[in-house]
Amino acid sequence: MISTGSITEGGSITGGGSITVGDVVAEQTFELSRDTLVRYAGASGDFNSIHYRDDVAAEVGLPGVLAHGMLTMGIALQPVVDWIGDSAKVLEYGVRFTRPVVVDPVLGQTLTVVAKVGAVEDGIARVDLTVTVDGETVLGKAQARVAVL
Repeated sequence: MISTGSITEGGSITGGGSITVGDVVAEQTFELSRDTLVRYAGASGDFNSIHYRDDVAAEVGLPGVLAHGMLTMGIALQPVVDWIGDSAKVLEYGVRFTRPVVVDPVLGQTLTVVAKVGAVEDGIARVDLTVTVDGETVLGKAQARVAVL
């Protein structure tokens, strides 16, 4: 997995800055390849062949080899972790899987993540994630609650 783009801080979480609802705190793209899927399969133990074999994916009616849902979910949170500076500050995280991420055998796939502050209360920010592939949302209701104090 290759990370490109930049992380844009929308307000300091320590040292006197402020975070405002609507701030885009992170924006990043990730390149997925079939190699990424095989490595994730090895790390997670999920060797379902729809994640690496075109013939099996086609047999079960899928449009192609799919990225693991949990891989997509984990990648989507990474820009928030990079922004907040400590994964232990992530208090809660959830998504709905709305569209499969098809990974082309030659071109791979680009996953784009934009993280925007949706609410701030009592030292906790709700960060709303927009996660897209080719302009289509692949994770719905993707939200993380993070400690900002």
